[in-house]
Amino acid sequence: MLSRRKFLQLLMAGGVTVAFDGLSCVQAFAAAGDTVKLTILGTSDVHGRFMPWDYATDTEDRSGSLVQLYTAIKEIRKETPNVILVDCGDAIQDNSVEQFNTKPQQPMMVAMNEMGYDTWTMGNHEFNFGLDVLKHVTDQFKGRSLCGNVYWSDGRRYLPASTVVEKAGIKVGIIGINTPMITEFEKDTDHLKGVTVKNPTQETRKAIAELKGKADVLIGVMHMGLENENNNPDTSVTDVAKANPELTAIVAGHMHKNVSSATVNGVLISEPYKYGQMLTRIDLTLKRSGDSWSVSEKTAKTIPVKNYASDKKLVKLLAPFHAAARKTANEEIGVVKGMNMVPPDSMPGISEVQVNDTPLTNFFNEVQLYYSGADVTSVIISRDNAQMAVGPVRRKDIAFNYQYTGGETTIFEVSGKDLRAYMEWSAEYFNQKQPGDIAPSYNPVRRASKYSTNDIFGGVTYIIDLTAPAGKRIKDLRLKRTGRLIEDNDTIKLGMNAYRMHQLTAKNGIFAGRQFKQLWTSIEAMGETEGTIRNMSIRYIREVKKGVIEVKPVNDWHIEGFDRQSASYRKAAELLRAGKIKLHNSADGKYTNIVSLNERDIK
Repeated sequence: MLSRRKFLQLLMAGGVTVAFDGLSCVQAFAAAGDTVKLTILGTSDVHGRFMPWDYATDTEDRSGSLVQLYTAIKEIRKETPNVILVDCGDAIQDNSVEQFNTKPQQPMMVAMNEMGYDTWTMGNHEFNFGLDVLKHVTDQFKGRSLCGNVYWSDGRRYLPASTVVEKAGIKVGIIGINTPMITEFEKDTDHLKGVTVKNPTQETRKAIAELKGKADVLIGVMHMGLENENNNPDTSVTDVAKANPELTAIVAGHMHKNVSSATVNGVLISEPYKYGQMLTRIDLTLKRSGDSWSVSEKTAKTIPVKNYASDKKLVKLLAPFHAAARKTANEEIGVVKGMNMVPPDSMPGISEVQVNDTPLTNFFNEVQLYYSGADVTSVIISRDNAQMAVGPVRRKDIAFNYQYTGGETTIFEVSGKDLRAYMEWSAEYFNQKQPGDIAPSYNPVRRASKYSTNDIFGGVTYIIDLTAPAGKRIKDLRLKRTGRLIEDNDTIKLGMNAYRMHQLTAKNGIFAGRQFKQLWTSIEAMGETEGTIRNMSIRYIREVKKGVIEVKPVNDWHIEGFDRQSASYRKAAELLRAGKIKLHNSADGKYTNIVSLNERDIK
């Protein structure tokens, strides 16, 4: 009996081409040969960037998008036939895409189906809208939705843990796992009602056992980063890899980091950053020995897509969603009068909204105080370039300045001592002033965190004294409505984002292991959509301010230790404007002003 190799050689010698299931005989031989090359392409944390457009600002942003990724993916598919395309989660939240989550078509699903994604692993933000909404969206996805460590109360998995994708005769087992931190992130909501979240390391082990004899190679697609989150064990792909060396590679996510290639316990790991800006490419070479396959070579890299053109067909398909998102973004909700809500930076490059009280931060705290009835509130402004100028206010202006789509206000009962501890933690965002320092600078570790940790407080007046060490910086802390000093034993209704409270009560947080009584949450009181800070702000402008925000200077808090009127301060500002000196930034340039400008810099 002729072997397949000999049979193929005879056919080729006779100039014959035979097709098997649409493959030419040459392709069939490649599939049946001794060596096969496979390519895994992965995306993660695209966060609604289906088009190269920032809907918060209503401006083009070609740093990354699905339409650009598709061009890169098509090129790779032309280069090599054996490609598997996976996504690692956080697709349907942010960049205003959530407005489509309850509509008949979600544009991320429309795009991912057109692009031919094989699998989509759920991220933590997929659960921001409740299980009914998530089912509505996942039902639209034509590939396989995965989430192996979330279970219904009756013991069934919420979604499958794995699937097998066959390419060139190779059976590739894809295992999808989400961060267990979703339990913390959704703690004060009913978004996880009816399900439990289990240990990723153990559930990966279970999925591997289930795939035994069904897959030749195992790939993890896991919504976790290289490092454990908040120092919680088994919240990283590193811990998963250490316990599961059977995995050939992992496409990671969640932490918004560009990890081109890393290896842990023999497992190859790559994370494609965020917002569709990178594409992970994992290339595998497999060799057959008898009836089994082994990986003889594996490499990984991330590919930037900013220079890729948009795929024209996909752009056309997504055009109606693009138009609808832009229309929503430009809906006018009111007008700003009097002055801009963020003054110009007095020191170029050092954001005024981060180092001084501004009408913008005062506004967001005013909104929370009004609807919640809290004594004190806090807000996070992630953008250094936050701004709301005199003139019309549109939805996009609110979204631009308050970035967290699902951000709500939850009231916790705390003591005056607890409030001060929280405020001291926030003040650690800044470095302590050193001799000769001219302007405030940021703690480099805090500056590099995934989300801003410079919380700004409303309902109180206070001073941040940066001449003092961390933990002793908050001075003259008073309730604004009474002017009374806040004492340690006071009972305070503190309105804040629940995510921040969970961070503070988590392992190694300042309130680690403690629980605070929850008195109210805007999500329960006003609904999933209307209870967000974004939508409360829109409602406040329309209903309370009657469409007009009269802006005046505010000074509820300030940083002490630096003289903005000093000759040194003015000179440093002039030199920065002239480009003669620069701020002290991180080596890679990503994190600015991590060491203060000093007298020696301006000599």
